[in-house]
Amino acid sequence: MHKSIGVRRTAPLLAAALGSATLLLAPAATASAATAAPPAPVAAAVPAMAAAPYEYLGWGSPQKPTDVMKAAGVKWFTLAFILSDGGCNPKWDGSRALKGGSDEAAITSIRAAGGDVVVSVGGWSGNKLGEKCSSASALAGAYQKVIDAYKLKALDIDIEDTEFSDATVRQRVVDALKIVKTKNPGIVTYVTMGTTPSGPDATGKDLIKRGAAAGLANDGWVIMPFDFGGHSGTMGQASVSALEGLKAAVKSAYGYSDDAAYRHIGVSSMNGKTDEAGETVTTADFRTILAYAQQHHLARYAFWSVNRDRACGAGTDADACSGVAQSPYEFTKIVVQYQG
Repeated sequence: MHKSIGVRRTAPLLAAALGSATLLLAPAATASAATAAPPAPVAAAVPAMAAAPYEYLGWGSPQKPTDVMKAAGVKWFTLAFILSDGGCNPKWDGSRALKGGSDEAAITSIRAAGGDVVVSVGGWSGNKLGEKCSSASALAGAYQKVIDAYKLKALDIDIEDTEFSDATVRQRVVDALKIVKTKNPGIVTYVTMGTTPSGPDATGKDLIKRGAAAGLANDGWVIMPFDFGGHSGTMGQASVSALEGLKAAVKSAYGYSDDAAYRHIGVSSMNGKTDEAGETVTTADFRTILAYAQQHHLARYAFWSVNRDRACGAGTDADACSGVAQSPYEFTKIVVQYQG
């Protein structure tokens, strides 16, 4: 997972520092493998929700989401990132209000065009709600503010860095999500984390075990198979290997069948050049992941990011292009073929 300083790490901090000016770019206790929890309500997820690439509206020269919808056929976006404003209060990139700004306007426009959004909380950089909120109930309250602001059908918790490495915080996130599930029947939840080429590391496995022990009916345990720091074969093959490791971890923790375990895992890749020098995810790798997802009916196929789904020009920020030769939205057009 993210071992070098790259776009997922540094850009949110820059966006928070620049504040509203940046928006000129944007459109208007260790658990053991205990008794199996009941399967999450997979049927609550509509097919198009399964393919929801990330777009970040506060930096990276964001495209107008409705233009992306027209060009690539995508219906759902995962909008990133909700962070702490310094306390237990959610804001976009830690600085922009949930209501009344361009982020809300973008969500309204997506819905008017027949689409919808998953909102992602966390990421690598910035102040994390999981750390700033002192209890599971307070954290659930912060998540609830986001859900209520946009009447969300789905929420993604992208748990990374110190939020991921702290066992107390991992438990807090799990317990908060269980509260959210209880208060919002039918809401779809994803937990997204880094991975090794063979699947989640010990920390990731612990997080999944905590979820199972708490009875958290999470819809999708999602890994980010990139920034490996070394792997065998293609990035597509390495991603499949990582997903098989994830399936095994989820099956073991929850006591699922193979089929149920696959339906409760997901993938969030990164298009083009990643944060690791010499590591590139190609369109062929995306097609390998697509075939695997279709074979096993994964809960989610996303990627980082729409902003980067275009070729670079002279002086183009790495947050805003893939670093490889490609046509516009070539990666998005592969992901949107996934329907669950």
